Amino acid sequence: MSEIKFGTDGWRAVVGKDFNEENVALAANAIGKYVYETFGADKKILIGYDPRNMADVFSYQTAKILADAGFEVLYSEKIIPTPILAYNAKELNACALMFTASHNPPEYLGIKFIPDYAGPATSDITDKIVANIGQSVNKFADGKIIKTDFRQCYYDHLSKLIDYEKIRSYIKTSGEEVIFDGLYSASIEYFSELLENYVQIPYKSLHMKHDINFGGGMPEPKPKYMSELIKTIKNSQKSIGMANDGDGDRFGVINEKGEYVSPNEIISILLMHLKENKSVDGCLVKTVGASLLLDKIAAKTRVEVIETPVGFKHVGEAMRKYNPIIAGEESGGLSIQGHIPEKDGLLANLLILEAMAYYNSTLCGLQEKLYEIVGEHFYNDRIDLKLQNQDEVKPVLEKVKTLQTVGNYGVKKTDTKDGVKLYLDDNSSWILVRPSGTEPLLRIYFESSSIEKIEQLKTAFKI
Repeated sequence: MSEIKFGTDGWRAVVGKDFNEENVALAANAIGKYVYETFGADKKILIGYDPRNMADVFSYQTAKILADAGFEVLYSEKIIPTPILAYNAKELNACALMFTASHNPPEYLGIKFIPDYAGPATSDITDKIVANIGQSVNKFADGKIIKTDFRQCYYDHLSKLIDYEKIRSYIKTSGEEVIFDGLYSASIEYFSELLENYVQIPYKSLHMKHDINFGGGMPEPKPKYMSELIKTIKNSQKSIGMANDGDGDRFGVINEKGEYVSPNEIISILLMHLKENKSVDGCLVKTVGASLLLDKIAAKTRVEVIETPVGFKHVGEAMRKYNPIIAGEESGGLSIQGHIPEKDGLLANLLILEAMAYYNSTLCGLQEKLYEIVGEHFYNDRIDLKLQNQDEVKPVLEKVKTLQTVGNYGVKKTDTKDGVKLYLDDNSSWILVRPSGTEPLLRIYFESSSIEKIEQLKTAFKI
């Protein structure tokens, strides 16, 4: 038995090593005990899984353990994206377990525990689950497993959030073509079904089959793994490319020039869209690692910014508290007001098409509009600093806290909600130093309004 730890988005480990039958049984029993003691015997438990190796096997093992204890388990009859399972947790007032390792390498698998509020479990919840490791809930009833198709209520909900007719009209009149890169992910059947049956637009697609090795790449919608999509767009007349990660909660977008559009830009564009075109009121929730671009567009649109530590469990918690217009993180996750406090890559893809339709603009055009409003661009970089041991982490962070200057720039403000973030006095640069959490490593993030400044800061920042 190895130590089971729940990080920012569940427990993850390598299949056949730490992610094995014994440890999955321990996790299942610990979760069952938590659900029974917190919610009682009548709480339903939903279980879903993505295309990863053994995800179906371990998820069904867990379903049997929980049903044997007395729970009514609604088990997905097929591969399912995380946001669809999460939405059903809210709709059915149930808890959910999703078997996925998100965008991690193919050899990994994991378990996300999703409480009935339909967002990532917060640390107080996962701490209780971890405390239950080695224990189990005594059999309290005759449980059962019900194979379930979770699609319809999610699709019905999206129909209330997205103006499909507007998108359909834009695609028809503009000649814009949508290319969906399935990336071998959980969203393959689902996003294509949304485009065909709900938005009702033609589209092209790539990599529309499930593969436990994700085509030899990574289930991550980043340019490196979307090279074929980028090539296809560059060879087409007027196309936009979309993809999701392994379990469908993150998004990746390629514009009509074949360029990757960062999540910071997408969230900024969608904030403009929701505020201006759909008259949604509220704040913006972003993480401490997200771009100043978000702060700048929020200021231009007179929207308050709420900043959280990195990780969507913190973003989701803020969503439940503040009911923002939009909430997102720099790694490609977002959600909006009226939806669940969980990142949703399928929703993000549809929102991008909706924004283009409302503005009657290509995505390239929306990027130009964004930067015309903000007045400057922002660039990012990251370096990793390996330390000898965990004992060195705290002294380094304490040293960073005391810095008053970095090169030619003064430190205007210091933030310590997640590591140490230094805001510099040019009002367009910051440095964030965060511990890895799993190894003696510091991640050092840089942002500034020019690549030259980034290089200057990297040279000047000595710790």
